[in-house]
Amino acid sequence: MTIERVVATPAALALIARLRDAHGEILFYQSHGCCEGSVPMCFAPGELRLRSDDVRFGTVGGVPFHASRAQGEYLAGLQLTLDAQPGDVGSFSLEDGSGWHFVARLRLWTDDEARQLPPWPPA
Repeated sequence: MTIERVVATPAALALIARLRDAHGEILFYQSHGCCEGSVPMCFAPGELRLRSDDVRFGTVGGVPFHASRAQGEYLAGLQLTLDAQPGDVGSFSLEDGSGWHFVARLRLWTDDEARQLPPWPPA
């Protein structure tokens, strides 16, 4: 059984499919502001330049999901569930203006899951 660091709800997968239909390839980046500023952002390639310290945290709905190495260290102890909720939040993410926005829901790994995870950070 493979343990995924990032998973998605049906609502998030539907929104991902709509965005891929409209924009082609897309990618996610987990921002790391404080409080409500820590949100998953969706971009078309070229709209966000990944830095050398960014890591691929996982793949969700066939789309790569990135975070900074520091944010990834924090998230390594958690499973991130990408969800979609009604409403616009005024971000730079591709879904803004669609009437929906992505949210991240986090949960701690169980002891059994933690033992099965691949080493962090990824190579």
